Amino acid sequence: MEKKNVLSVKNLSKIYSKNGSTTINALNNLNLEVKEGEIFGLLGPNGAGKSTFINILAGTVIKTSGTVNVWGFDLDKNPRQVRASIGIVPQEVNLDPFFSPRKLLELLAGMYGIKKKDRITDDILKLVALDKQSDSYARSLSGGMKRRLLIAKALVHQPPILFLDEPTAGVDLELRQNLWENVKLLNKQGVTIILTTHYLAEAEEMCDRIGILSKGNLVALDGTKNLIDKIKTKIVTFTTDKKLDVNKIDQNKLKIISNNNNKITVSYDKSLMKIEDIFLYFSNQNIKILDITTDDADIEDVYLGLTKN
Repeated sequence: MEKKNVLSVKNLSKIYSKNGSTTINALNNLNLEVKEGEIFGLLGPNGAGKSTFINILAGTVIKTSGTVNVWGFDLDKNPRQVRASIGIVPQEVNLDPFFSPRKLLELLAGMYGIKKKDRITDDILKLVALDKQSDSYARSLSGGMKRRLLIAKALVHQPPILFLDEPTAGVDLELRQNLWENVKLLNKQGVTIILTTHYLAEAEEMCDRIGILSKGNLVALDGTKNLIDKIKTKIVTFTTDKKLDVNKIDQNKLKIISNNNNKITVSYDKSLMKIEDIFLYFSNQNIKILDITTDDADIEDVYLGLTKN
């Protein structure tokens, strides 16, 4: 059965004008869809437009153009329903130090207008493993507990979609694993998760699909495995003055994709060998390389942009 889109974004743009003359395209004609029940990762270096995107959905930033549909509601026509369909877990820990988790969730439920009998405070506390700390002051909670309390806050109105903005920025490894497990658990219970991150490893561990943003443009969108494989594998085509004898090549390291007369296309894992190693094969057979083309430069550039940050 085809899963429905819980988020559909068409030609979404956000342009900020700076001192009247220069403009900054924070989002440039963004198109993407997120399916019900998936964990979708939005990757990109700082300043790529990830936070702008979340803030448009949260209603704190007004889009310049395009359409946004969340859980069947149009952002222009039903902004309140859109906000009600989304829970947002911010990057910064913003908690009142003198509230206990239970008090905080109850207070929020009241602000959302949820009747006492419809509240699920205890369930949420259990879900984020804070049931034992439900009556402690927020200031006495550890860093990890505070992060989980932020997730709990976002779940009070039982939204079908949860946005996590850089959930593990500045978080140690053990806590990161713990948060990932919590998020996967929520996803198993039917919550659609969208997370922004600039850690490739985080996206690889968590996400079914990944979109990569760079300077407001969506430069890649694919299943996680496909995307990661593309980044690790390089495909190169050599034009040579004569045919290469492939029997003299270590084919465990270098896969021959095609080998016609004087054109050979190979793929290799960049962690196992370098392009210089391939040049050696040619020079050992006295073959001149006339031309080289590669087909994964764009994802490469994106990835370099990511790792630089």
